[in-house]
Amino acid sequence: MNRRDFLRALGTAALLPACGVSRAPADSSGPRRPNFVFFLVDDLGWTDLGCYGSTFYETPNVDRLAAEGMRFTSAYAACPVCSPTRASIMTGKYPARLRTTDYFGAPQPDTVQSHWTRNKPLLPARYLDRLPLEETTVAETLKQHGYATFFAGKWHLGPEGFWPEDQGFDVNKGGHDRGGPYGGKRYFSPYGNPRLPDGPDGEHLPDRLATETCRFIEDHRDGPFLAYLAFYSVHTPLMAREDLRAKYEAKARTVAHDGPAWGKEGDREVRLVQDHAVYAGMVEAMDQAVGKVLDALDRLDLAKDTVVFFMSDNGGLATSEGHPTCNLPLRAGKGWLYEGGIREPMIVRWPGHVRAGRVCDEPVISTDFYPTMLEMAGLPGVPQQHLDGRSMVPLLRGQSLQKDRALYWHYPHYGNQGGSPGGAVRLGDYKLIEFYEDHRVELYNLRDDLGEKKDLAGAMPEKAAELRRMLHEWRNEVGAAMPTVNPNHKV
Repeated sequence: MNRRDFLRALGTAALLPACGVSRAPADSSGPRRPNFVFFLVDDLGWTDLGCYGSTFYETPNVDRLAAEGMRFTSAYAACPVCSPTRASIMTGKYPARLRTTDYFGAPQPDTVQSHWTRNKPLLPARYLDRLPLEETTVAETLKQHGYATFFAGKWHLGPEGFWPEDQGFDVNKGGHDRGGPYGGKRYFSPYGNPRLPDGPDGEHLPDRLATETCRFIEDHRDGPFLAYLAFYSVHTPLMAREDLRAKYEAKARTVAHDGPAWGKEGDREVRLVQDHAVYAGMVEAMDQAVGKVLDALDRLDLAKDTVVFFMSDNGGLATSEGHPTCNLPLRAGKGWLYEGGIREPMIVRWPGHVRAGRVCDEPVISTDFYPTMLEMAGLPGVPQQHLDGRSMVPLLRGQSLQKDRALYWHYPHYGNQGGSPGGAVRLGDYKLIEFYEDHRVELYNLRDDLGEKKDLAGAMPEKAAELRRMLHEWRNEVGAAMPTVNPNHKV
């Protein structure tokens, strides 16, 4: 019997960490370990916050968080779509190493014939559509060391039996297999969510998730705890509260744009302005929910003892599904390996350790949260688990990570948003993208060309060859699955 079946048969999966022992009592002999509150927003673009330059969306609570902590300008998701990045946070491993390289529910090579990509030149690589129970998640590790653990919102990391309660979380409010709020009235109660009882008719989902998070924090104020609020917002369906929609419709009428509203990215239209009223309302509702949790920490006198993380799981949706946001000056958006698809807003508030209002330009990636949290808590690392993460504690303390660190991406799939199978590597200022259909490469200097407008591959063949070699060596090291030729493709 494998571990999953054993846990199901025993009926105590939610109580057992990965090693199969009960949670250890908190150690009261040493200094208090910090609590952790982790906000993960779905599909939030790099410039969708006031503290990242938006003048249309209003985000005073997240802006306050940035003013009180460190704002990262070169933080990356491990993938341009959701499930792989979420898995990378939980495990500290690249999606390519886990074989969790596409959103769970995307076509496999043997099911693509019923998908719109069926006649593309390549068949997608086969991917694992669940977070393996054999992985020791960051929640499981913290739980083993006395942390109470809570999850609210979007999980999207596998079918029943692979939900938050099976992966180290004591409490699960709303996390299951769906990638969006697709039941009931969607963003409004009744939700039709198997892990979230309905509230009063019309109750708003982001506020409800914040309320559940606040309740958990209050119940576990003696700590230590991990409260992980993974918003369904601002993912489609595009739906806002009526008051916020009306507010931003009025605001949009007062906004003048200097340039065109639309451009082209490949064969897709790409939004070049931020003026979508419904999306703006969704962003503000998310911000209000963040504020509700931050206010609870203040009211309970827990802010000084709590590390707060804020991150998005992929770039803003700019080229498809309503095109609700604009990621300029970054290129493209969700589903693409250009910066608009993978560079994220990220904030860390660590009272007593991070000077307020600091900005960090050094590249980091979503695999880095796992070892960072363990070091903050004074806990031993799990190096065989978080293989691809590096602790950000030196950066938070004003030091530096190794300058020669390379970051990697592998997305062997066709994105719903127009992106094609490819991989990427960033080393220092340079980033190379390889497109798997024709093995073409593009090279950019991100310091001088953040918008990836000037391809340097022809002018700098040696640099392109160096980064391409690194990318191929990394793919071999992690056992990355590659797409294959589609026999049904017609030129």
